[in-house]
Amino acid sequence: MSAQRIPRRTFLKCSTVAASSIALGSAQVAHGFPANEKAVLGVIGIRGRGAALAQGFAREGARIASLCDVDSSLFADRLKAVAALQGKTPETVKDYRAILDDHSVDAVVVATPDHWHALPTIHACQAGKDVYVEKPVAHNVREGQKMIAAARKYERIVQVGTQARSGPYVHKAVDYIRSGKLGEVRFVKVFNMKSWPSPKPTPDEPAPAGLDFDRWLGAAPQRAYNRNRHNAWNLYWDYSGGDIVNDAPHQMDIARLLIGREYPRSVIAKGGKYFPGDQDVPDTQVVTYDFDGLIMTLELTLWTPYMDKIAQDVREGDLFPYWPQCATRVEVYGTKGVMYMGRHGGGWQVFGPARKQSRPGELIAQEYGRVPERPHLQNFLECIRTRKPPNADIREGHLSTLLCHLGNISYRLGGRDLKWDAQTESFPGDEEANRLLKRTYRQPYEVPDSV
Repeated sequence: MSAQRIPRRTFLKCSTVAASSIALGSAQVAHGFPANEKAVLGVIGIRGRGAALAQGFAREGARIASLCDVDSSLFADRLKAVAALQGKTPETVKDYRAILDDHSVDAVVVATPDHWHALPTIHACQAGKDVYVEKPVAHNVREGQKMIAAARKYERIVQVGTQARSGPYVHKAVDYIRSGKLGEVRFVKVFNMKSWPSPKPTPDEPAPAGLDFDRWLGAAPQRAYNRNRHNAWNLYWDYSGGDIVNDAPHQMDIARLLIGREYPRSVIAKGGKYFPGDQDVPDTQVVTYDFDGLIMTLELTLWTPYMDKIAQDVREGDLFPYWPQCATRVEVYGTKGVMYMGRHGGGWQVFGPARKQSRPGELIAQEYGRVPERPHLQNFLECIRTRKPPNADIREGHLSTLLCHLGNISYRLGGRDLKWDAQTESFPGDEEANRLLKRTYRQPYEVPDSV
């Protein structure tokens, strides 16, 4: 199947994948399918994370039927890798709607840049497909709301790529805190501290061969190709929201799981762009969330090379990170001890009072952890069959991503202390802040009000 065979539709309408497609797709998986049949997947976005997910799902026994990307130069390499795992070469398309028109496909994987998460997810739900969508859930808060609405309306399984929800060591930490062994928890610190230098300004130029850059832009404003925006899109408001949105939803999701909270009462963010370079977003940011009876902070830097993400040997072994320089940790402060939690493996440790101020505290409890990538993919495939809710349901991913968006909104408004209404998911009486809950769309790529 090629993109040229798709009937021309506007995105405004479909929101309109043909009614016959929706009906047939829904009937196809509404009650699951036999355990001896392979789930058939299409992967949308294969430049980075999508390529790894295509191979990961193939290793777990799914059949990858189609690979989709607006950059056809990626196809040869990605096809070779998937074919080597499953013994059959997928088809390739540049328009994801070709996958939605294929009634043999049970589910799609959405691993595009952030500004392209919402439309494929919504359209897939309308076409009767289940969805595995990478974090962050969406480019903005409103898009996340519409993705939830589509999942519920069409009764689709929508799993978010926040793998910690499938990590046994994470749930053991939840049990430990719920048991009261950590005491009363009133303070949580979330870290997202990296070395991600801002790119130097570069002039616009013709797009590389094979790349449909206009379609890559999608809902974002039309502009000429620029390699910084294409290669480091996470650093521009048009496509993402910096590393607080790009990567921190993983840690925020763990923190929310540990404390059992959904919405803050207010949020305030301070920060700035203190180093030169071609980016929109801050390189230093601190966000404070006021929950009922609990304060949580998120600390971000992009210029700290001594802070490291959890190394592979720690992710896969009986080791703990060196916590002071762990870039992606969560610290939970209780009245009886402090818990240090690792993301993507790394486990957790709880320390009590230090006998002397200059020495580490007493080690009270600990649990090794493994990166829960495979369990998370397995959970999605199982839920396609059983129709049970997934570990990382779209609403949970939305709530964790929402916290990151709220921090950016406060920052963009000069660090204002913003009050939040959990019932309406809006800032009461603050139209300036509410305007930043959504974006201005370039037609015809608008996410519609009605899904």
